[in-house]
Amino acid sequence: MEGMHHWAGIRREVLAEMQYAEAQLLALARAVPAEDYGWSPAEDARSFSAVLVHIAAGNLLLLDRAGARPPEVVDFYSGIEGDPLARLCAMIRKNSALEKTLTAKRAAMDLLTHSFAAVKESWTVATEEDLWVTENFFGELETRRRLYLRMMAHSHEHMGQLIAYVRAMGYHVPWADPLAKLDKVEASLAAR
Repeated sequence: MEGMHHWAGIRREVLAEMQYAEAQLLALARAVPAEDYGWSPAEDARSFSAVLVHIAAGNLLLLDRAGARPPEVVDFYSGIEGDPLARLCAMIRKNSALEKTLTAKRAAMDLLTHSFAAVKESWTVATEEDLWVTENFFGELETRRRLYLRMMAHSHEHMGQLIAYVRAMGYHVPWADPLAKLDKVEASLAAR
């Protein structure tokens, strides 16, 4: 019974971190005007919209590799067939091409929203046994569970990139400065 409680705790914690990333990424996406979605800090860097699409497409690709095939994944990669390695290469090429062509604010935000919905649904319904299945992923044996952790890390990694983009464009991040809260807590403690 204790193991099940532990597993429920991990499931809840991973889901909370994914929801945190989704909320902040969408807040950043809303904060940037549509006309700045093509902005990038350098010629060889992804644009703002491309980073959003990269995160979303990465979620869908990793879900596919984790054996989760919700409608968002099936629809997104429909028509891509072949042996596993050829299919993976075709999926990566599709994702890369989409970063360059899906540039509209609403479309990028919708793809991101749908990808996180698919992650949440798949993570929620996956059994512990499903998540311990081990498969070859880019030459390494990985559990499907680790692919979900990769989705979480990947989302947070690129959230940091987008925060830098937003600040470089001259906008403010759309949430309160956590240090401002710390100042209030310390002032409250000092007043005691």
